[in-house]
Amino acid sequence: MILTADTLLYLVLFALANASDRADLYKAIQDGDQDAFKDFFDNHYDNIFLYLLNRGMNQQEAEDLTQKAFIYIWENRNNIKPDLSLKSYLYRIAYTRMLNHFEQKKETEVLPEQLPLEHANPEENVEYEELQSALKKAIKKMPERRRAVFEHCFIQELSYRETAEILSISRKTVENHMAHAYKDVRESLKTFKKI
Repeated sequence: MILTADTLLYLVLFALANASDRADLYKAIQDGDQDAFKDFFDNHYDNIFLYLLNRGMNQQEAEDLTQKAFIYIWENRNNIKPDLSLKSYLYRIAYTRMLNHFEQKKETEVLPEQLPLEHANPEENVEYEELQSALKKAIKKMPERRRAVFEHCFIQELSYRETAEILSISRKTVENHMAHAYKDVRESLKTFKKI
């Protein structure tokens, strides 16, 4: 497909108009415009809800966390930076709340993957628990940004592109962080034999 000069100019002007509309919308939300916030809510609620559902949350949890993410945006609207992506910020808030929710659930109940292996002998159970503990420690030791990238890509199984958008970084940066994260994990787990 070949684009004419007029078509290309039209696309550039359209993109610029949408960018300024977005900045105007963010500014309106920052100024307390409830209609602008409702537009933002209507345009993004379903996507955030589905994003959380696809990450293993049940319907009620996904609804609650989606609403809490939007409430956070509204309550902290004075901190909105019109030149940054409010959509990416919304995803980041939803993701962080989801991680916190899963962490709280882990503290109150035993998840199936934490149960001893049924067919394993006691020695293998101990080694499995030690392996899990070492992996958690390796992730905790990672620098904050690398840990966030690793959790998005490896634990939550997001693509590099999705992770880059949510964290407002380039795909290449995500790739670099993942390469370092894998190296960190390998180094931490090199003393373990295969289970």
